[in-house]
Amino acid sequence: MNHWEIPSLRKYVLIKNDKNIEELEAIGKQWTKVAAENRLSYELEWLGVPVIQTPEDLFLMQELIFRMQPDFIVETGIAHGGSLIYYASLLELLNKGTVIGIDIDIRKHNKDVIQKHPMYKRIEMIQGSSTSPQVIQQLRKRIPRNSKVIVCLDSDHTKTHVLRELELYHNFILPGGYLVVFDTNTSELAELGVCEEKYVNNSPMEAIQEFLQNNDSFAIDENFNKLYISYSPNGYLKRIK
Repeated sequence: MNHWEIPSLRKYVLIKNDKNIEELEAIGKQWTKVAAENRLSYELEWLGVPVIQTPEDLFLMQELIFRMQPDFIVETGIAHGGSLIYYASLLELLNKGTVIGIDIDIRKHNKDVIQKHPMYKRIEMIQGSSTSPQVIQQLRKRIPRNSKVIVCLDSDHTKTHVLRELELYHNFILPGGYLVVFDTNTSELAELGVCEEKYVNNSPMEAIQEFLQNNDSFAIDENFNKLYISYSPNGYLKRIK
């Protein structure tokens, strides 16, 4: 039996329908603030490589990847490479797909570890600005039309940069596909004194809001807010047409 043929057991799972949403949201925001202050997301590794994400966001990405069975996952912002390894390992389990990581500065010590990792067989890397014409041209050459693609934006978190990424990378997404924007709570954390002040009203969330005002092909999939502890609330954008 193939992965996508596994029958769903969702109807047998007992969930609570009358959740205390207000309390969950308040506690979730408080937790992400304290976790960010203590840099807890920097503590995690995936298969030996640092992955700067919350466990909740990683788990939600697993659900999305299994649901979509993508041909390509494109991530802007590589850092140490842990998320590239994470996505590649999930694709390896599905026996399909390639991860393409883009970063303006792929440092040698990170590159060496990624290239030596067993999951590197499903990874490609491009060095350059995620918004440069040269990088977009390389992606167009590597990704055939009609491919199922998930794009993850996790590089420069200023509004202008993320908005430009959204304008460029939404063209790679087919109906039913996703653009995932990470760190949408950056402005909120900046207001609380956790992030640099420059991010107040100048973050991925503001970029999403402007992008959606001018593009009705995408909508926020609020299903991916269901864990309440996340650095990316309202960051999962689904192409609806």
